[in-house]
Amino acid sequence: QVQLVESGGGLVQAGGSLRLSCTASRGTISTYSAGWFRQAPGKERQFVAVINWSGTTTYYTDSVKGRFTISRDKTRNTVYLQMDSLKPEDTAVYFCAAHAGGSTTDFIGTQSLTAWGQGTQVTVSS
Repeated sequence: QVQLVESGGGLVQAGGSLRLSCTASRGTISTYSAGWFRQAPGKERQFVAVINWSGTTTYYTDSVKGRFTISRDKTRNTVYLQMDSLKPEDTAVYFCAAHAGGSTTDFIGTQSLTAWGQGTQVTVSS
């Protein structure tokens, strides 16, 4: 069973950058679609970005378009979320997820993603 581990969270000032990593510590996600969600205190978990299995298709929620970039490195079994021009409203726990259906459509359309990470805190100060 695939297990995911996130890293790269932290405290940054508004306008700064962070890069989150999501690595499969057990199993491989080379044929999986993968993406990121976030959950701020008192709010529901929100979709952020997804990438298909080959890395050729990506999709973002409107609030991060032009600021965040999702990518993957199959040799490292890792998915990244580069976050630039961070805003205080980006503060949240960020979770990565992977899905055995390899397309972005499969990922967005499913009610049950295959694997989740434990989350990493991102805090943006004003």
